[in-house]
Amino acid sequence: MTSVKLPIPDANVIARRGAINDDLARLIGREALVTDEEGRRAYETDALTAYRRMPLVVALPRTTEDVAKVLRYCHDNNLKVVPRGAGTSLCGGALPAEDAVVVCISKMNRILEVDYANRFARVETGITNLAISARVAERGFFYAPDPSSQLACTLAGNLAMNSGGAHCLKYGVTTHNVLGAKMVLMDGTVVEIGGPYLESSGYDMLSLVIGSEGQLGIITEATVRIIKTAEGARPMMLGFSAPETAGECVAAIIAAGIIPVAIEYMDRPAIEVCEAYARAGYPLDVEALLIVEVEGSDAEIESLLAKIAAIAARFNPKRVEISADADHSARIWAGRKAAFGAIGRLSDYYCMDGTIPLGQLPYVLSRISQICAEHGLKAANIFHAGDGNLHPLILYDANKPEEAEKAEAAGAAILSLCVEVGGCLTGEHGVGIEKRDLMVAQFSATDLVVQMRIKSVFDPAWRLNSAKVFPLEASESLRSDTIARSPEAA
Repeated sequence: MTSVKLPIPDANVIARRGAINDDLARLIGREALVTDEEGRRAYETDALTAYRRMPLVVALPRTTEDVAKVLRYCHDNNLKVVPRGAGTSLCGGALPAEDAVVVCISKMNRILEVDYANRFARVETGITNLAISARVAERGFFYAPDPSSQLACTLAGNLAMNSGGAHCLKYGVTTHNVLGAKMVLMDGTVVEIGGPYLESSGYDMLSLVIGSEGQLGIITEATVRIIKTAEGARPMMLGFSAPETAGECVAAIIAAGIIPVAIEYMDRPAIEVCEAYARAGYPLDVEALLIVEVEGSDAEIESLLAKIAAIAARFNPKRVEISADADHSARIWAGRKAAFGAIGRLSDYYCMDGTIPLGQLPYVLSRISQICAEHGLKAANIFHAGDGNLHPLILYDANKPEEAEKAEAAGAAILSLCVEVGGCLTGEHGVGIEKRDLMVAQFSATDLVVQMRIKSVFDPAWRLNSAKVFPLEASESLRSDTIARSPEAA
């Protein structure tokens, strides 16, 4: 996957690296900068490793004031900025540029306030997702969004991409669990949006910012909702003889008005790899496996599991297995949580991320197999079936350029399919550079112009995370037009 066009870096900026480093050192301290080549190399890519660019310099601020100083300097000196959290992005969202300053907030990882009575925590966004839940667990609370990378990913990245996770079916994605944010704009201005209360007057600016992929500003603090942990939770496994049948079962469960805390899907290739890796006890004689988890009191759990089993029976499952105890539950989830890593041991893969209406699951699963076969490739499907957030893993050999090109083409076809059936290009990974040129499949020219004009209001010169999200030619044209009408943006 190397066909995405990237802007030509500004040689004049690169030539000024030494002076820029000295200026930034005076602002935030030499110890807060990564300037040597080997150090910068650690930031040259994110989890989408097909693309690599060495950053100009990496700033590691420790306070919101530090971030404001760096952005104000970059604004005044016409420098590009790439925001970065832990670099676990799967769409090239944190890919740097040779003429850009990477502002990595991983050092900003403090919990500033926890209010159990009002059920919120105020944190710096360099904190890992899982650390929030760990901090409040002793009082029986947790932070709901749980992407598979929650051990490593930062809240900053979750906010940028509006991340979800296995349990978003019941608890929602990031935007449903954040109450307020402190954000630094490109000119160094610090703004506060929302706060530790459930409702805000005026425009819903928080929903505009969450999911904006670092295009509007850098969020340094967030007030997040913490939720009381349920009395208990138990998963069950449902194995089916065909992927389409599993998809029909998912749609039937939701149509019945039952909202499990999670419904996860794996097809045969994924089941085999995950079982070999985790020894979770997955059935090897099925074509598709659902992991369905419910929570509540013991009586509620028993009732819900019985109802789901009755619905599944209509689709002739080959395997129905309900967790018997905590160890059994842990084994069931172990394979799913380790799935991406397990498959990575056997093959390179291109991880897709699209969302579809639940009623389209059977058709789309069938078409994914056909699309990959047409390109001479195989796929393993692992995804959040309950909300239609697909994550097909297209298997290929990264050492063979022709296979990489086929994988990229198959991925584009799958994402276009998601849009065709009424879905969208991304559920939680974001657009980044990976899907940038596919935005025209989902949005009209007018739609894109409106979105880009919003970007221009926050960042007139388009210095923040440039060359991401929007088709390159369209964004460069709008940027030039904005600067022509507003010379101070230059």
